[in-house]
Amino acid sequence: MANSLAGIEAGARQVECAVNGIGERAGNAALEEIAAAMAVRRDQFPYRNNIKLDQMYATSQLLAGCISFGAAPNKAVVGANAFAHEAGIHQHGMMANPLCYEIMTPESVGAPATNLVLGKHSGRRALDDRLRKLGHTLDRAQLDVVYHRFTALADRKKNIYDQDLLGLLHDVKPSATVPV
Repeated sequence: MANSLAGIEAGARQVECAVNGIGERAGNAALEEIAAAMAVRRDQFPYRNNIKLDQMYATSQLLAGCISFGAAPNKAVVGANAFAHEAGIHQHGMMANPLCYEIMTPESVGAPATNLVLGKHSGRRALDDRLRKLGHTLDRAQLDVVYHRFTALADRKKNIYDQDLLGLLHDVKPSATVPV
């Protein structure tokens, strides 16, 4: 990747690259990473190209379907977790200002929306946000009760679903319900 970008800066007009790690030979840089770097750092790479950045995710998915092998979940730009956040500090930052942790939007590469994954590293703010989206507004004391139940559940269970969250409300009376 660094060599490809250095080559572009030095005047190269063509870069050999790969999609989902599938390329002509081993060691080729990822097309989606080169395209993303050139898009978000136009100040460093003011060069014109014909790459349709908003088609990167679809291209990755198409290739994955053809070869029956997808990109790694942690793959930059096109991986399933490229725009997913579980850590409470990341989730809080994303809710306050998405540019804190995402220098490009999922839409800019054609990926699904950002996903705030609720898990054992999530904080109160993300939990509160999800409960509100499910139509349940809790006051601070109620949220504390539900949050302690949530962390206990998250320690035992990897995937937390909306139904699980609703089950945590069993004897907590929401302050108000908001239609979804």
